[in-house]
Amino acid sequence: MASADQLGGRTPVRAYDARDARGSRGVLLVMCASVMVAQSLVAAINLAIPKLSAGSLHPTPTEVLWVVDSYVIVFAGLLIPAGALGDRFGCKGVLLTGHGLFAVGAAGCALAPSVVLLLAGRALCGAGAALLMPASMSLLLHSVTDGRRPTAIATWSASLAVGGVLGNTGGALILQYLPWQALFWAYAPLAATLLLWAARVAPRPQRHTTVLDVPGSALLILGLTALLFGIIEGPLRGWLSVPVLAGFATAAVVLAGFVLHELRTAHPVLDPRLLRVRSVRSGTIGVGAVFFGMFALFYVNAQFLQYVKGFSPLQAGLGVVPVAAGIMIVTRLSPRWSAWLGALPTAAAGLLLVAAGLMLMSTTTAATPYPLYAMYLLVMAFGNGLATPVLSHAVVSGLPPHRLGVGSGLNSAAREFGSALGIAVVGTALTSGFSGRLPAAVTIHGDSPARAFSAAADLGARTHAEVVAAFTHAVAVGYRIAAATLLATAVVVVIGMRRDADRPPQRPHRKLSTGTRDSR
Repeated sequence: MASADQLGGRTPVRAYDARDARGSRGVLLVMCASVMVAQSLVAAINLAIPKLSAGSLHPTPTEVLWVVDSYVIVFAGLLIPAGALGDRFGCKGVLLTGHGLFAVGAAGCALAPSVVLLLAGRALCGAGAALLMPASMSLLLHSVTDGRRPTAIATWSASLAVGGVLGNTGGALILQYLPWQALFWAYAPLAATLLLWAARVAPRPQRHTTVLDVPGSALLILGLTALLFGIIEGPLRGWLSVPVLAGFATAAVVLAGFVLHELRTAHPVLDPRLLRVRSVRSGTIGVGAVFFGMFALFYVNAQFLQYVKGFSPLQAGLGVVPVAAGIMIVTRLSPRWSAWLGALPTAAAGLLLVAAGLMLMSTTTAATPYPLYAMYLLVMAFGNGLATPVLSHAVVSGLPPHRLGVGSGLNSAAREFGSALGIAVVGTALTSGFSGRLPAAVTIHGDSPARAFSAAADLGARTHAEVVAAFTHAVAVGYRIAAATLLATAVVVVIGMRRDADRPPQRPHRKLSTGTRDSR
């Protein structure tokens, strides 16, 4: 039993037996449910845009964009500092705080009388999600034995991807029959229920005397927010516009300052030298690459099914169910295949399958039967299921136990920024490719596929077919650019993992306790 001073001066709680199978299963369930809820809201809000735009708040197109993205910006920007908070104050308390903020933010969104308050509610939800995400992985890893960690990480990773799909399907079901506020009313009690469940079953691991790096955290959040501003606003304002260039320039300066500060401070929130560990670096880049490809798909898929295939919102939401099914099946098998084939072949195969799935999706048209379309989705799902658990395990296994919170935050941040980049890249290609091929009669609506399709419907079948062809072409270009980017990133990941695998197995891990590790 740890002493009181080891636990930050508090009376120690009953030791949690990681070998208690029933207890660890309960922790696994609540942690996976937590990340599902947090991740699902990233996707679900996209389905609410039509009703939100037509509702009483009357948001402008730019305001709608920020309603969607404010959650992701705060979510991604706070992930790594949130991991450090868990190490310092206890990951269970941070998890419960995250659920509380998420529930309050969701209720605030449902009650918001103005766009400004809706944005505030979305940002509060993002802060809650950032707190609970790394804490959930840390608690899960503390509750299972070392031998079960790969399987636990695989299940946790599957929950992330499945959460995005459930956000589409569940959100579609709600929005098919209810106003957009009902979406947030559904999330508020979910988060409150998970808070109570986690308070009952989650362990309370020993805290660590980590000193919080407040200046470093502030620089990291500011730099990443500026970077995301440039990425998000680029398609809307133009990549060479003054605000976008200023965003990227600010990000470069601030993040450079962050690196210099972290190298000099005694207690960095994220020591850049951790990325000298090839497993950590390769895993981080690889996780970002997988979610780059998956969210390029999620951004386009619902629009393609509705505009090109003529699906209803509910049908479009259900249309991605094969992704959830594929991920759930393959992630359960991924640790076994990794143990049999090795981490490098498993991760490489997964990355290649995601890229191949994007290329297959680029061949789809209005005439593509849905069963074939679903097979293409399964290719991407299998790739995600193979690669993500292995890459996530590479990140956390390369760090010492007292840095699990930071490792979890790094893993989650890579996923969210990969998602944001995937949306930005495919969204830019979609916007430019669509407007450039529209028939003259609807060129004025080139900045909005919804308005272009609405106008084409009034002009006859021929014009509508031309708009469908323009949109299909733009989707194909976007998918191919995303696939090429993913392949290039996969090469970097594979080279890094191969060099790490070639290192002598007897190299000691204890050097990492200071934040560094020999990577030669």
